[in-house]
Amino acid sequence: MANCFPTGSAAVPDTAHYAGTQRDVGTTTVCAQNGSVVNSPHFNDVHAARDANLTVTVNNTYVQSFARTDETNGCSPNLQGNIQRCQTELKDYLQNKTEDLFQGTKEDGSSILLDQIYTELYITEGGSGQVNSEHEVIELECTKCTGEERKIHLNDIFEALSKEGNPPRRVLTKGIAGIGKTVAVQKFTHDWAKGRVNQKFQCIFPFTFRDLNLIKDKLNLMELICHYYEEATDLETSDYKNSRILFIFDGLDESQLPLEFENNEMCRSLTKKTSVDAILTNLIEGNLLHKASIWITSRPAAASKIPPKFINRVTEVRGFNDEQKDEYFKKKISDRDIAQRIFDHLQSKPLRSLYIMCHIPVFCWISATVLQDLLTHTPETELPKSVTEMYTHFLIIQTKRKHEKDYQDGDKDKDVIMKLGKLAFEQLQKGNIIFCDTDLKDCNIDLKQAAIYSGVCTEIIRKEYGLHRQVSYSFIHLSVQEFLAALYVLENFVICGKNLLAGQRSIKVASEKGEIPIILLHKSAVDKALATKHGQWDLFLRFLLGLSLDTNQKLLQKLVGFEGRHLKNSQETIEYINKMIKKLTFYEKSIYLFHCLNELGDKSLVEQVQKYHSSGDVNKISPAHWSALAYVLLVSNENLDIFDLKKFSTADEVLERMMPLLKVSKTALLGDCNLTDRCCSCISSVLSLKASGLEELDLSKNKLQDYGMELLSAGLKSPNCQLQKLSLRDCNINKEGCWSLASALVSNPSHLRELDLSQNKIHLLDSPSSEHITPPLKEGLKPVHPVLDPHKNNVYNDALKASLFVDDDQELDPLSEVLKKCSLETLRLCGCGITEKPLKCLVSALSSNPSHLKNLDLSRNSFGSQSFSLLLDFLKHPDCQLQTLCLFKANLKLEDAAALASALKLSHLRELDLGGNVLGDAGVIEIAALLKDPNCKVATLRLAGCRFTESGCAALASSLKSNPAHLRVLDLTRNFFKDAGVENLSDFLAEPLCQLKTLNLQMCSLTTACCRILSLALSCCSALKELDLSYNQLMDEGVKLLCGWLQKPQCKLEILRLSCCTESSCEALASALTSNPSHLRELELSKMITKESHLKLRSDLQINPQYKVTVIEG
Repeated sequence: MANCFPTGSAAVPDTAHYAGTQRDVGTTTVCAQNGSVVNSPHFNDVHAARDANLTVTVNNTYVQSFARTDETNGCSPNLQGNIQRCQTELKDYLQNKTEDLFQGTKEDGSSILLDQIYTELYITEGGSGQVNSEHEVIELECTKCTGEERKIHLNDIFEALSKEGNPPRRVLTKGIAGIGKTVAVQKFTHDWAKGRVNQKFQCIFPFTFRDLNLIKDKLNLMELICHYYEEATDLETSDYKNSRILFIFDGLDESQLPLEFENNEMCRSLTKKTSVDAILTNLIEGNLLHKASIWITSRPAAASKIPPKFINRVTEVRGFNDEQKDEYFKKKISDRDIAQRIFDHLQSKPLRSLYIMCHIPVFCWISATVLQDLLTHTPETELPKSVTEMYTHFLIIQTKRKHEKDYQDGDKDKDVIMKLGKLAFEQLQKGNIIFCDTDLKDCNIDLKQAAIYSGVCTEIIRKEYGLHRQVSYSFIHLSVQEFLAALYVLENFVICGKNLLAGQRSIKVASEKGEIPIILLHKSAVDKALATKHGQWDLFLRFLLGLSLDTNQKLLQKLVGFEGRHLKNSQETIEYINKMIKKLTFYEKSIYLFHCLNELGDKSLVEQVQKYHSSGDVNKISPAHWSALAYVLLVSNENLDIFDLKKFSTADEVLERMMPLLKVSKTALLGDCNLTDRCCSCISSVLSLKASGLEELDLSKNKLQDYGMELLSAGLKSPNCQLQKLSLRDCNINKEGCWSLASALVSNPSHLRELDLSQNKIHLLDSPSSEHITPPLKEGLKPVHPVLDPHKNNVYNDALKASLFVDDDQELDPLSEVLKKCSLETLRLCGCGITEKPLKCLVSALSSNPSHLKNLDLSRNSFGSQSFSLLLDFLKHPDCQLQTLCLFKANLKLEDAAALASALKLSHLRELDLGGNVLGDAGVIEIAALLKDPNCKVATLRLAGCRFTESGCAALASSLKSNPAHLRVLDLTRNFFKDAGVENLSDFLAEPLCQLKTLNLQMCSLTTACCRILSLALSCCSALKELDLSYNQLMDEGVKLLCGWLQKPQCKLEILRLSCCTESSCEALASALTSNPSHLRELELSKMITKESHLKLRSDLQINPQYKVTVIEG
């Protein structure tokens, strides 16, 4: 971040003259060349990377609404005049202060107009108040963009988004160091000052937390404003109260103020003297100038300093997307050929890690600076392939500025760099990114002298003036500080024999051959990085390992003056890292360790795994090395939206090691993969991620059991969980698991649209045992706490029952509250043991929230006619939007069919499955009456195994003929209508309006006799794509009759299923299909008479290169 606004002094709070004189004295310079490369919370003379085309994420968390009013209404002319004068002068001043971006330092005069190089910020909906669990750069490398998000322009962050009644008053903008937060503030302020946008604000007052840290005296809000902005000197209390004011506070992560929202005294007076901390907390809470708007910027780790209840909207600056990276390099580098070569170099597969890091504008700037210099001045030099190489060249380029400017000799470049390295390391240990004069003196740094004799200081460390003309310092980016710290630690180990990471004062570091056993330092660094919870030392370790390579050592020796030395072979370090990869149980760290191997130039394991993956022979990969494949895929160009575990291997350990891929996927297909409850905790952690993009999760046919559901539910209830589809079919879930799931879904009901719990014995009416009454369950279902005793099951159930239902006579059902509160569109409860009473509770819940559910599967459950009538009442509900109803093997009888047909007359139903119910002819006749109704729009009808004959088939065909245009799928498998039934169906098939695409007549006792009329009818049905006639006695003659239809051009069939074909039948099929080869893609022949017939048919069809059919022997 940089400071482009004035600073004053708090020493003389009542002297406006002092504030004015200090304004120009206190301006400062912060370097951020060519791309939002600003890391300081100061506003003086912003230096940011040009072309600050960034990505920002916004999350709306409205806590309090404010009426939009014209605050100036009712103001006296005198007050209006004060405000107008202040606004005019303030705009002139801010316009002047924000019009330039500096590329380099202010002393170099390398500025460019903001409007000339700035492109529109990219802002999307998302973001949260969570703290990063990893190093900011490493977290970016291990993730990919998660699809399309709602976009919003930077200048609209204080506008109401769609469906929101009022605009936010308090906005928090997050973003990692160097991502462009301060440039966003500068652009926003500049556009307001130019009169372009946001003119609803009459005054904008930007501040930095870095300056506010230095104010120790008590003062009031008006005095605080005037010390920075003399334009506000004439404003009175009434002016502030009647104006729409925006306060900007940049750099919350650099705040040393306690921000004690709970303990600070309330302050509502603009003239009451108090601490700066109290002024800020009262402004943010809305006690002081409650109509004012507040904008705060922060790195993610510090965002939690502001309680979420005081923030109306959270936005996140996300950096460059891929298109903006390309645009950046083309704008930064005027030579298009060089710009394209740089972009191509970074996009090459081995360097995807560098390309991903270019999401950060500061890294774009460093990469562009380095690669342009190398391609222009030393085109024969091999371009950097790792992060360490890039930063090493960057350091060398900065040191060369001394020689270009022909300054007098002072400290050697190496000495200056080591002093900066000591500062970097000591402050990194303390967690500091801001330093003062004392810190520099402790490291023997005279910045004024160093700035003259070394270009390093002018580009790598910067100073900024705060209040009282005090100076603070920071490196241009945290990664630069980490690089210099690593260089300092390495040099101390090599030259002085000190392992600063292990606390050892002195050790012997040279062998008899003069080699230095660098493994001692590397082990300490690896262990330190793995031991830290939030990855504070991760990038430091990568730099340390990379700097140990001979290539980088030679560069530093040749160009910067470091001493020549030979470090012992790094193979020991590589072996140690591989050992740690195998041992790690937290597999996210293993991905990071592969980045470390890359810095050491070791790609042996990665290349081996890559070879297996490319050949499809993934079974040769050992479980311990699945992490290597995850790394390979993460840095590849492959689309990782769909993660299918079966493509790799099926086991808990494999999934755990591939977990980084799950983090970046939208769809996770984990069904039937031999998973157990062991993996559920990892999956839950992915669902809880603040940037989780997982929308579909299939865990079907895994033995997760109730404990697995309890673990998984922790992720499902997270506000970050965006899951829309969840399949838990056949996961051995019982009543306790169902209650855990219900608790999670009730607490986070907004996203899930599809839920499959089929083939689990969930016992809907059973209560959970006391040992499974978990806090999530209590929170999700909100029991009555005053009487709740988790150790007394009956008391708990009574309280919970009261929370679920108004009627005490109703049964307790964990899914009922889910259905009431969620917006489920698809619910599958096939084979869940639902009987009469559970169905009653289920229907009651559905009726209370009828407008969302589109698809309901209650197949393979047995409920009586009385409870089934309740389901029909739901179908009759005027708000019922059900489109698919599956009641396969639901023990339905004739009377149920009649009632169902009556209930569906005015429904939206498009798919009906009544297969497996003994409806008989009478039942099918009732259904046929429904199909005859012109209002019926059923497109899929399944009546498999309903045991009807030609009588029922005749009624069905008659109804379909009278209303032929809607049906697309007709499944009549395992019925007894024989050839006569097909003859009746032929009238429907021959209808010009018939659009049937799938016809299933498997096992319907058909013979040769039906084939001629069926063939004729199908000749008129050009829409048919799939036909199943298997397990019927068609014989050779019947197949040959069908072949007459198959060879016609109007036949568009794609899938054909037959059985009992002889060699003669196969020859006829081959002949017919060869003459009309363009459509059929699948031919399934079950119960072949001889295997030779099958092979002969396959051979005959393969002769024609146009034919692409797959022959399947069923």
